[in-house]
Amino acid sequence: MITADKLKLLTNFPAFMLTTMIQQAGFKQDSFTNAKFIGITNGGEFCYDATFVDQIEGNECNTKVFVKYDPTADKVSADY
Repeated sequence: MITADKLKLLTNFPAFMLTTMIQQAGFKQDSFTNAKFIGITNGGEFCYDATFVDQIEGNECNTKVFVKYDPTADKVSADY
């Protein structure tokens, strides 16, 4: 079961926390400047719209980041 407190946490990750999680997933160079929770997928993943700066052209771009919560281990992970 996901408690109300855990749900609040999982739907309010700031950009720096998503950056940390995505870097732990192996995307060491990726960094987000903004993040907005947009919904929960049918598979139970928490979906964020994340903003990053394109390293080649310097433009702001958006991507989706999916946060997965494992309640048995009480761990979160992120992926694209």
